[in-house]
Amino acid sequence: MSPAEQLASAEMHVWQQRMQRPPSFLNGLARRVQLRLNALLPERVHRAITSAIKQMVRGALFGSTHITRRPLADVLLPEREIAVRTRIRYYRNTASAEGAVTGAGGFLLGLADFPLLMGLKLKLLFDIAALYGHDVRDYAERLYLLHVFQLAFSSQHTRNDTYRRLAAWDSYRHTLPADVNEFDWRTLQQEYRDYIDLAKMAQLVPVIGAPVGAIANYKLIEQLGETAMNCYRMRHFAAEAANRQLPE
Repeated sequence: MSPAEQLASAEMHVWQQRMQRPPSFLNGLARRVQLRLNALLPERVHRAITSAIKQMVRGALFGSTHITRRPLADVLLPEREIAVRTRIRYYRNTASAEGAVTGAGGFLLGLADFPLLMGLKLKLLFDIAALYGHDVRDYAERLYLLHVFQLAFSSQHTRNDTYRRLAAWDSYRHTLPADVNEFDWRTLQQEYRDYIDLAKMAQLVPVIGAPVGAIANYKLIEQLGETAMNCYRMRHFAAEAANRQLPE
C-alpha cells in the first residue's frame, strides 16, 4: 500500500474500534431516559413522525435516479479521497450557512432547517458513494446508504448492531428486504431524532439560534462524512484482500 493508503487504513481501524465499543454507563442511562420519553408520546405521534421521515428519506434515496453521479472508475483510493474530502467540505459549509440563516429566522424558519439539512445529508451520501466507485442506481447500494446514515446518527447500542451489518455487507446484502417499506423506519427515525434533538431544539431559541444552527449543522455533516468514508474504506480494503487471495 502507498503511504496515503496506509494512513487511510490506520484511520479506519481507529474508527472501527470506536464503532464496536460497548455502550458506556452514560450511554445506557441516556438510552433509558430517551426510551421513557418516547413512551410518553402517543402512538399516533410516533406514526406521524415515522411516516414523515420515511417519506423524506425514501423520496430522496429511491426517487432521484436522474441526479446521481456516475461511479468514478479506474481511480486510486488516495485520489478518490481527495475528491470526497472536497465534497464533504462543500456540504459542510453549505449546511453551516443554512443552519445560521434558519436559526436566525425564529421558530418557523428554524423548523424548515430539518428537511433542508436532511436533503444535504442524503445528497452528500450519493456523491461519496459515486466517488468511491459505487453505482447508487442499484437498489442494494441505496439500502447501504440508508445503513450508513443510521450508523452515523444512532446511540452506541444501535450503532454496534448497524456496524456489524455493514462490516459483513457482502453476506448481509442477500438478506435485504425486497421492498424498502419493510425497512425498520421507526428505529431509524427515533435514533435520528434522539441524536439531534438537543442541538436542533437549541437552534429554535432566539439570539443563540444562528450560531447553534451553524455549529450543529457543521458537526452533523462532518460526522456523516467521516462515517461514510470509513464505511467505503472497509469495502475497498475488503475487496483488495479478496483480490489478493485469488489464484494467479
